[in-house]
Amino acid sequence: MSPHDIISPKRGVEDELFIPLRPKRLSEFIGQKRVIANLGISIQAAGGRKEPLDHILLHGPPGLGKTTLAHCLANETGVNITVTTGPILERPADLIGLLTNLKHRDILFIDEIHRLPRVVEEFLYPAIEDFALNVLIERGPHAKSIRLSIKPFTLVGATTRAGMLTAPLRERFGIFHHLDFYPPQELAEIIKRSAKILQVELDDGGARAISLRSRGTPRIANRLLKRVRDYVQVKGEKSITTESANQAMEMIGIDHLGLDELDRRLMSVIIENYNGGPVGIGALSATLQEEEDTLIDMVEPYLLKIGFLGRTSRGRVALEKVYHHLGYSPPKDLKKQIGLFDGEDSDNNNT
Repeated sequence: MSPHDIISPKRGVEDELFIPLRPKRLSEFIGQKRVIANLGISIQAAGGRKEPLDHILLHGPPGLGKTTLAHCLANETGVNITVTTGPILERPADLIGLLTNLKHRDILFIDEIHRLPRVVEEFLYPAIEDFALNVLIERGPHAKSIRLSIKPFTLVGATTRAGMLTAPLRERFGIFHHLDFYPPQELAEIIKRSAKILQVELDDGGARAISLRSRGTPRIANRLLKRVRDYVQVKGEKSITTESANQAMEMIGIDHLGLDELDRRLMSVIIENYNGGPVGIGALSATLQEEEDTLIDMVEPYLLKIGFLGRTSRGRVALEKVYHHLGYSPPKDLKKQIGLFDGEDSDNNNT
């Protein structure tokens, strides 16, 4: 596993080993307090009416707990959850079996829902709105459509790219919640909870040291905890301290802000090759030989969050903080150079 794999918020095979660390109820969920409070109200209200929850869209960067929240919702309401992802639902037929097997108030969780093929998405509309399926029987001149009723259910969709959802699909969700990066103090609580479950000795300083390099993401925090645990075990130390945590993470190339080699390369390329920007994501992808989606989904969100990277209508720009962090002298006309900086462009801006 490379350093970037460790701090990538994308789910990996190794993360399946951390399933026991996931909270099972909303009361166990650390952070995202506004989201948790609102979901609690929705659950209580729907339970009082003995109705399924309204359809829910969870959006935000990867690794923040969207899948965990979907499972918590199922546990809180005492129903079953069926889990799938947008990319594997290639045809309407792939959905029929899932939908017809759902019981009253069950949850269908679709991760990466923005990647649903259009034909599957349109097949889903009557299921979401009317709890019915329009199934085509045979083909050609003898083709006919029959309407099948299904049990009322809740669709929970998760996406890292809410802007890529079509308007008709987005409008069919009744509840929207955005998950944001976690502050260090909440990550430290998560790390302590995970360490207790894993039976790892950890002091407050060690938990804070790991939290500061976790990029605001619980999934990364748990990965780093495991790497530091390995380091401490091999060194023959009894517990994770500030010093041992910092030494372990320096060894794998993760600096005190949680940046790895790819993060530093991205920002150095913008500064050195493109004079600080603006530069399009397509050009950066070609220069770094990395997929555009990797840069957009896995690298940029945190750099934007901490004020190292800016996105303008003309492309990506390096901001003053990153010059100091990487040891560059910011140009005197930096603000003028950024010029048309306007916060964020669309996710598909390749200019």
